[in-house]
Amino acid sequence: MVASSHVDMNVKPGNLLVSARFKTTYSVLMFLGLAVFLVGLKQSQERAWASYLIGFFFFTSLSLGGIFFTCLQHVTHAGWSVNIRRFSESMSAFLPYAFVLGLIFLFTGSGKLYDWLDSSYMMADPLLAKKASYLNGPFFAIRILLFFLIWLVLKNRIIGQSLKQDENNDSSITNKVVPWSIAFLLIFALSYTLFSIDTIMSLDPHWYSTMFGVYCFAGLFQASLAMMILITIWIRKKGLVNAFVKTDHLHDLGKFLKGFTVFMAYIGFSQFMLIWYANLPEETEFFLHRSHSGWMNISLSLLIFKFIVPFLLLLPMKNKRSTPHLTLVSILVLIMEYVDLYWLIYPNIKGGSHVMFGVWEIGVFLGFLGAFMFAVSRFLAKHSLIPMNDPRRHESMAHHVSY
Repeated sequence: MVASSHVDMNVKPGNLLVSARFKTTYSVLMFLGLAVFLVGLKQSQERAWASYLIGFFFFTSLSLGGIFFTCLQHVTHAGWSVNIRRFSESMSAFLPYAFVLGLIFLFTGSGKLYDWLDSSYMMADPLLAKKASYLNGPFFAIRILLFFLIWLVLKNRIIGQSLKQDENNDSSITNKVVPWSIAFLLIFALSYTLFSIDTIMSLDPHWYSTMFGVYCFAGLFQASLAMMILITIWIRKKGLVNAFVKTDHLHDLGKFLKGFTVFMAYIGFSQFMLIWYANLPEETEFFLHRSHSGWMNISLSLLIFKFIVPFLLLLPMKNKRSTPHLTLVSILVLIMEYVDLYWLIYPNIKGGSHVMFGVWEIGVFLGFLGAFMFAVSRFLAKHSLIPMNDPRRHESMAHHVSY
């Protein structure tokens, strides 16, 4: 909803100066992550690479989630979100680094996790032999490389044009980027589905779910909204965009987060219900592996802390307008997204019949977090915090929520 009150369109945002303390923080995290990973390789290569896969998939998903949100705004011609769009765009800055990290995993670590990369293993199993045309090393590498190349090209066309508009004040760019955004949304739907199948679902090549891609997407967008809220709050606390980003913008992001929390739970329940109802051995093994020992507690924690708690905390209107409250809920959502990926990946590795969690998992993830912090802060420090020349900016400046 747009208010009719006058707004000053000439005010300019401040420039982000990344503090030495912040730079030290992400530098220490990256160094710590690398050190823990290298030591972990000597202790258990499979566990170290499983930790690597979680961090890689988690932050690649956040980066893609930022592009997805940006494209969604362009396609729907949304005006309310113009002043916060740069924060979703900043999340995409990690994607080139994710590409490099993906190459490291693809050519160094994948063989430690995917049994089907061994052709003799595939041919020895009649069921897996039928999947060999898809599950094989060369085709796997081609798919991963192709996904990233397409994502990077579209990212540069979409985000690059937005940044170009800051410099040349060409209002037509807003309309020119719409076809590219549509292309990304269509390609993303298929490519991310296959990406999640290739990197996570194929850890157990016997198991399959036709809903796995959309389940991973639900987690991607829920977590991406949570990260976007945290970035927005971080920049607002610095007083750089107070004239542009109001509580009403955070309120709408909170509503988005609540809605996709429900969507995530719906998809998760639908996947469980279909497998439970069909009761096919090749499908039920997924939940059987996650219903004994400590895995049952983790399964229940996903229901409670990834759906019930965030949903209830985001129900009242005042909670969606409270910075401390949104910060707490967003951090909880991100933690539970990590738990969800851990729940998907670790039961498939050696020793995964029992929960194992410790310094290797925490350390490697913190390394990825440091790299993500570096990419996002560098992007925001380099570019304007607000798309000043977007022709719909007046809608965002006057944005007001009344419900």
